[in-house]
Amino acid sequence: MRILSSILALAILGSRVVAQGSGTASSPPVLPDSSGWGVHVLAMARDPQGALWVGTYGQGIFRLTLGASSWERIRSDTAAGAISWDFVNALAFGPRGQIWYGTVGNGWGLSTDRGRTWKNWTYDQLGPEWQYVVPAGIATRGDTTVIATADGLQITTDDGESWTAVGDTVGPPARGPADIALPLLANEYVLGLRATASGWLVRTQRSTQRLRHEPRGWSASAATAPHDTDAGPAVVIAGTRWAGTRCGLQPAARVRPCLSGDAPAADAPTTPRTAWLHRPIAPPGNVYLDQTYRYGSTMGGNFQQHQGVEFNNPDGTPVLAALGGTVVYAGRAEQGALTVAIRHDTTVTARDTTFRLYSIYYHNSAIKVQVGQRVRTGEAISRVGNTGRATNDHLHLELAISPTDSIGAIVDSLQRFPPYTTNPELWLRPLSGTGVVAGQVFDSAGAPVRQARIYGLAKRVPVETPFSYIETYGDKAHSHPLYGEHFALGDVPVGTYLMGTEIDGKRVLRRVTVAAGRVTWVVFRP
Repeated sequence: MRILSSILALAILGSRVVAQGSGTASSPPVLPDSSGWGVHVLAMARDPQGALWVGTYGQGIFRLTLGASSWERIRSDTAAGAISWDFVNALAFGPRGQIWYGTVGNGWGLSTDRGRTWKNWTYDQLGPEWQYVVPAGIATRGDTTVIATADGLQITTDDGESWTAVGDTVGPPARGPADIALPLLANEYVLGLRATASGWLVRTQRSTQRLRHEPRGWSASAATAPHDTDAGPAVVIAGTRWAGTRCGLQPAARVRPCLSGDAPAADAPTTPRTAWLHRPIAPPGNVYLDQTYRYGSTMGGNFQQHQGVEFNNPDGTPVLAALGGTVVYAGRAEQGALTVAIRHDTTVTARDTTFRLYSIYYHNSAIKVQVGQRVRTGEAISRVGNTGRATNDHLHLELAISPTDSIGAIVDSLQRFPPYTTNPELWLRPLSGTGVVAGQVFDSAGAPVRQARIYGLAKRVPVETPFSYIETYGDKAHSHPLYGEHFALGDVPVGTYLMGTEIDGKRVLRRVTVAAGRVTWVVFRP
């Protein structure tokens, strides 16, 4: 690897993590790293005073004032009045010293005193929507601030004392903290936002529109201006463009993989051991899994272990049966979520036991089927919503591989962790040009390492829920009966990757190759 004079290589057991040095006049100092695997940068921006602000995945906000040799850090657990969440993917600055930030899954906030204290808008202020701010999804122009989320726009002209919500015409109007809700968008799932001299360009799942405020009020019209939302965060420092990467800041023209070194190769990709299921969401809906809160994940210890996967989509998006079968549940379930469960004809035999496959669809706004009804693969069974324990409009999909036909073991309004869930990412057909990586992590005594973080895989989409690392299962998740895996990750782009995790205080690397529509198996041992 070619190393700039201002960049250090961290060599640990033959592996290297790209890291920055102490900084010079032309390069920033290293970002403080509590993980040891590099700081995943999600947002970068300069304030009017020239200070550089960086939003990160799980490590809060860092600020570098002009002439400083080290970063200041702002975290959600520092004190009362701190930011609400350490997963920060949007930063913006207003004309009167306002500092706005947005998060992946917990709303947004504002400081008017140079970041000493913060006012935050989270679930208590927003309700079960508006939590997911899109990357770079806050824009200011004059006294107006627009915040773009997966549930539409929130607009304020008085630093959050009052709000106007802008959504689409599907489903009930979602106001959150707003006094009024305007159905101006072609689709409320916003993917990009940019302030211009003639208004705000808003890119959604369906189209790009130009939002304007005129004497008669807000209006929206079709627009064709390009949206550069996939380039990733970057900023110019002393004439050089620096990019935010999964392991810190790197010169944009010389971005290197975050891990390098020699490592044993994993098994070659193979055909799956069970048939692929279809996606429960079809285009133009969002067919991508939420990358932050996967099956078995805790989002870095911030949430309970997750027993399913999420498809973030606007209210009213059709939900499709992942496979044909018989509807065995249609009604309210845990915390009142409108829920559909389908028993499929597919069975799996392992360890002299026959397991039956079920798919369960939560948080719907409406149910289109009834118990006893036969449904076909791809048939519409419900519509996306946010009923029950939800913080945005989305489909929560669970799969169960059960040795019993008891519906109470599959759907139970009092059971937060059903006993037979299985990771949908080993069952859902990978998207075109992608495959699945699955495997195990053992310690020196041969025991599974729970909630271990595995780094090295790179996934670009969806950018609004960025991928950072895999977590192995905790005590609530269950392996596929034919694999016995500790983790599985689907929709990984075809290619060769160096993966790494920590076992008994030591780094362990493996090199994996991903092939389209296939499963790559990898085992980590010290």
